[in-house]
Amino acid sequence: MKTIFGSSKLQTLARLGAFLICTACAFSAPPIAESQGFTVEQVMSSPFPESLTAAARAPRVAWAFDAKGVRNVWIAEAPGFSARQATHYSADDGMALASLRLTPNGRTVVYARGSELNSAGEVADPTSNVTRPNQQVWAVDVDKGEPRLLGELNCTREGCEDIEISPDGATAVWAARGQLWASPVSGAVPAHQLAFVRGENDSPQWSPDGTEIAFVSHRGDHSFIGVYNFGRESVRYLAPSVDRDSMPRWSADGKQIAFVRNHGLEERVPLLQTRPNPWAIYVADAATGEARAVWHSTEELVGSLPNLTENKSFHFVGNRIVFASEQDGWNHLYSIPAAGGSATLLTPGEFEVEDVAVSRDGRSIIYSSNQDDIDRRHLWRVRVDGGKPEALSKGETMEWSPAELADGRTVVCLGSTATSPAMPYRLTLSGREMIASSQLPADFPSAQLVVPKQVIFPAEDGLKIHGQLFVPRGRNSAGPALLFMHGGSRRQMMLGFHYMQYYHNAYAENQYLASRGYVVLSVNYRTGIMYGRAFREREKGGPRGAEEYLDIVAAAKYLQTLGIVDPKKIGLWGGSYGGFLTAMGLARNSDIFAAGVDFHGVHDWSARGIFRGGPGGQEGGGPPDRAEALRIAFESSPNASIKSWKSPVLLIQGDDDRNVDFSQMVDLVQRLREQKVPFEQIVFPDEIHDFLLWRSWVRGYKATADFFDRVLVKCESITSGN
Repeated sequence: MKTIFGSSKLQTLARLGAFLICTACAFSAPPIAESQGFTVEQVMSSPFPESLTAAARAPRVAWAFDAKGVRNVWIAEAPGFSARQATHYSADDGMALASLRLTPNGRTVVYARGSELNSAGEVADPTSNVTRPNQQVWAVDVDKGEPRLLGELNCTREGCEDIEISPDGATAVWAARGQLWASPVSGAVPAHQLAFVRGENDSPQWSPDGTEIAFVSHRGDHSFIGVYNFGRESVRYLAPSVDRDSMPRWSADGKQIAFVRNHGLEERVPLLQTRPNPWAIYVADAATGEARAVWHSTEELVGSLPNLTENKSFHFVGNRIVFASEQDGWNHLYSIPAAGGSATLLTPGEFEVEDVAVSRDGRSIIYSSNQDDIDRRHLWRVRVDGGKPEALSKGETMEWSPAELADGRTVVCLGSTATSPAMPYRLTLSGREMIASSQLPADFPSAQLVVPKQVIFPAEDGLKIHGQLFVPRGRNSAGPALLFMHGGSRRQMMLGFHYMQYYHNAYAENQYLASRGYVVLSVNYRTGIMYGRAFREREKGGPRGAEEYLDIVAAAKYLQTLGIVDPKKIGLWGGSYGGFLTAMGLARNSDIFAAGVDFHGVHDWSARGIFRGGPGGQEGGGPPDRAEALRIAFESSPNASIKSWKSPVLLIQGDDDRNVDFSQMVDLVQRLREQKVPFEQIVFPDEIHDFLLWRSWVRGYKATADFFDRVLVKCESITSGN
């Protein structure tokens, strides 16, 4: 519900005064396009693809399509790649699909449906249905199209869905409520818990012969690699220690298991001190559990366990182990012999690796990166034992999520361009061919979209900042402009439709805003990814000083140099971390930013996580520098500058947000009311952070454009809260 606050008499006087002032403003402002070329619904109408997967022994691929909130499984097979729908859900009901897996013969797809649990143990229900939903595991035979329920999933944290199918395709295993569960893919008998194991257990990995499952058992300050044996119904542990072990990977012959080990949790660690997180790769005898380290990182900060792609980049391939490391300052792939030895750098250069897949013959790695094209993604192939990487795609397209088919030759992926949305593709000798092109809506406005321009500008301290500049067609005079800041902050916006749905939607909104006459600058501020570790890991970033705000001011100053921008009509918008930076701009620099739209932003770092108290959030104990860290965290927050916040803001959030507490918005509104700052609000009951309903995104994005049209361009006044 959109709410405008204030008493009726004061509103009347305020609106009369605002009318006299803003009449002149409206005459002097460049008009927004009276007949816009397309709607929000049209630019967000394309089905978003994700979870692309390939069968191990059949020429078939599967993926999930989210078409206006209606999520379904789709499949296609070589050589024709004629796509067809495998499930037939029909509602924008917020029931997400995840963890798609094809059985080796390609005949059945197993998948998760529904969201993870919140802190109250509830699956998200943005439709406010009176029947409580569950997160469940389903299977569908692709030639029959009738899904069958395998069991409950009810994952306890975001992104923990991890369904794994046995090598013979007969059994699925997954983690649910801290234990491992299994079910026949046929659904012939109900799912059952494999065993009771202390701790929180996840990350199941089948042995090549299907007789055992390796998994991670989290025990709070330490973790073990466990191995469950089906025949004996027993669990054994690999070289247990006080450290944290993770990412078990079987060798092809099933005799060895590689895993990652980093130090156990240390209590009362200072919050303001940046410390390295060294790690090592161990290889264990799968039968005896005895293990030895085959590689150690350095003890320096650049040697720390990378937190970007380590789980996707860790593989036991033939007689070598492939892993990611930032030891040279960039997220790169390396490989070492399983017996130990020197690591070979596979991907040298000033770029970063993201998605990683192993070829069917086990001789090479296919990966996505921003090599030679820093603000896009392309696919590459490199031999496991080293050599010059081979470009599989290039140009003004973007590609990610590679998978190789069972034939060992055909590569499929997801991709986009600046004006065409994300879709599945197969690579060809001449480029790429779209799969399921018939599913692109006929009225999707590709021809009306603009191609953003890469811009690079310096921050006050000299750091080079990248961005994408959207310029409305025919723009040749000064007019309104907007900054957009992504969330994360471990994200990067690119010169095309994004590979994550949240930012695919945001890119579409930036195109919509450009169609309405706004110059839009999307800012890749420091603490983001793909520009090197030094750019991302900032000693004074976020709650340690909000150093990244320098880049937002620099972006505004860059806009002010453009003849097509009216420096008095610059607004800003963003979500999550971008919402935090939106609020920072309005709180610290209402003299620069005339209006803002803040989607589920952080407004007080000191109210989050460890700052609330000692271990587990209890008072007492905790870091020795907690008081100083608390002070700096608050000073790094919008709330610290609330007295200088003057510009109007639209606040948007769901009240079942699992990433940013809804209390952040509730608290900010009270502070804005006290300062008489004009604001509007939209609250989505039962929605989460990454809105599950397509209609929530549409409403939020329509309201964003409408707010800027009224407040930034037409200068309509909104009253402060009471």
